[in-house]
Amino acid sequence: MADNLVIVESPSKAKTIEKFLGKRYKVMASVGHVRDLPKSKLGVDVDNNFEPQYITIRGKGPVLADLKREKKKAKRVFIATDPDREGEAIAWHLTKALDLPEDQPMRVKFHEITKQAVTQSIKTPTMIDQPLVDSQQARRILDRLVGYEISPILWRKVMKGLSAGRVQSVATRLVVLREREIQAFEPKEYWRFLIDFKAKKGTFQAEVTRVDDKKLSVDNQTDAATLEDRIKKAHFTITGVQNREKKRQPYPPFTTSTLQQDASSKLNFSPSKTMMVAQKLYEGLKVKEGVVGLITYMRTDSTRISEDSRAAAADLISLTYGKQYLHPRQFNSKKSAMDAHEAIRPTDPGRTPDSVTKYLGRDEFKLYSLIWQRFMASQMTPAKFNTTTVLAEGDHIVARARGDQLLFDGFLKVYNPGLDKDLNLPAVEQGEDLHVDKLSPEQKFTQPPNRFTEASLIKEMEDLGIGRPSTFAPTMYTILKRGYVVKEKKTLKPTELGEVTNTILEENFLEFVEPEFTAEMEDKLDHISDNNAPWQKVVSQYYDKLKPLVKSAEDNVKKYDMSELTDIPCDKCGKPMLIKKTIKGNFYACSGYPECKNTKPILKEIGIKCPQCEDGQIVERKTRKLKTFYGCSNFPDCTFASWNKPIDRPCPKCGSLLAEGTGKVRYLILCTNKDCDYQEKKTASKTKNEK
Repeated sequence: MADNLVIVESPSKAKTIEKFLGKRYKVMASVGHVRDLPKSKLGVDVDNNFEPQYITIRGKGPVLADLKREKKKAKRVFIATDPDREGEAIAWHLTKALDLPEDQPMRVKFHEITKQAVTQSIKTPTMIDQPLVDSQQARRILDRLVGYEISPILWRKVMKGLSAGRVQSVATRLVVLREREIQAFEPKEYWRFLIDFKAKKGTFQAEVTRVDDKKLSVDNQTDAATLEDRIKKAHFTITGVQNREKKRQPYPPFTTSTLQQDASSKLNFSPSKTMMVAQKLYEGLKVKEGVVGLITYMRTDSTRISEDSRAAAADLISLTYGKQYLHPRQFNSKKSAMDAHEAIRPTDPGRTPDSVTKYLGRDEFKLYSLIWQRFMASQMTPAKFNTTTVLAEGDHIVARARGDQLLFDGFLKVYNPGLDKDLNLPAVEQGEDLHVDKLSPEQKFTQPPNRFTEASLIKEMEDLGIGRPSTFAPTMYTILKRGYVVKEKKTLKPTELGEVTNTILEENFLEFVEPEFTAEMEDKLDHISDNNAPWQKVVSQYYDKLKPLVKSAEDNVKKYDMSELTDIPCDKCGKPMLIKKTIKGNFYACSGYPECKNTKPILKEIGIKCPQCEDGQIVERKTRKLKTFYGCSNFPDCTFASWNKPIDRPCPKCGSLLAEGTGKVRYLILCTNKDCDYQEKKTASKTKNEK
């Protein structure tokens, strides 16, 4: 029988830690939170100092029963949930649910799951950090008050299933505001003039920057033609050559936000996927030396690293690349950073990506490589470039050329952000005559601002102080799942539903969806964790402003009709059908309701006939939990169904339709026949449906 019980949130984390601690310790998982506010009601007594009414989460009864049974057997209990606000709250809820003494040190925190970190932390348990718990409680209660007070208005005035949130509504508004900027944008004409010059020792391209001692400004074709004629007639000479050395500094190690941004742009990972893969790397994977956490805790806004990791990186850089590449440094975190954790880094820099590639899945390897490269680069010398600037002048027209030549790669040896391409200019001398080899006038128009991507929206939220490392990925997931925002390629565009919801919130709760107000509230919530403010006071300040606005909105918000009239006749009464919009998707409904209650699904065909009945078309469908699958348009008469998207090609083994693999087998083509094991590697040149 184990003398000690250690409780963590995750079963996989429990397995890893139990191997480190040995037989005297039994490690069990709470599988996340065990208590929360009830879903069926507000669960907050607003008249009694916002007292929360916590209940055991449905399905957690057996988990708690097992923990209580083991608690009775153990001489001592340790709670080793994640070292952040949410983890502290889970620890506090566990002490309440298991009736553990709150005056005994039992809280264990480690920022990496390695044997050394775990065994050292278990020797020095601390008390529950009550201010940190209070900060989480305040956030949870504020989110509940906003959601349960405003969301019902949206249900009644727009459609069921909508939600308002303290952070998600602000994120949606940022996307809407950006779209308004794009729609209101009026392009302005301007011209560029690129000149290919022939010099004694080669050719180079320069751009006209000044005309008649003024900055180039041509906004119409007539002036462009006049300047083009002047350039052709002008005699150009080199009037200036400047060489200077430029340094490109490495980036700091990853924070949660910068990891999500880089994984999005480099790996095409969504924020949710990034955090899911990072969680696996943190909790532990089996490598050569056994199961071990490969990275430090992945929810952090700090760029600080430990002295041990800095020394380990220095040794590896000197050994692998040479001392000329070594530049140990510590990065300063932003003022708003909590700095409770280190930056995201490999737990052992010596565990290179190449050394673990055979132990990791494809996505795990990609993300680990990115984290390892960024961390190692942060401890390396700057890259050095020789920047050459050449000025050419003729007839009071100045053209400028710039070239960058890499002198020393420095940190680019391991991490290349994809900038500073090498562009060499030929050797030229001041006073040298030039010949205009080619002139390229380009008519241009100013462009509207870009739509947000998930990565750039996260950066914007971080810059504005909205949300925290733990909320970025869930916020992105929520605004997409609720249908307020859709992805077009990689960019985010507000839907009609998002526009309507945002309009209601702007017109009735403007202060609560202003980024400045939300950022100020985040700061106040952070002050609670610093023990600088009682949580009830912060909640009260917020709620006192919210309550009268809710009452006013109940009376003033008009009802929105989200249906759309079509020219499709109802096959029962002949009246036109409506497109009815819901949070789970759209469907056809007769405009003659309630006299005629005919409805039909809106089917998204993929251009392939059903192989089972041959009359129907394969269409995209969704389960009740909104998971996509593919079935026959003649359902329920035809029951063909596939989780994988069929392609218009028969299986060479059994003749059934082939389909694109998903998840771990997304690089394969599989047979839709469950009894057939045929598969092949997907290539880019198969069919339109496979691309």
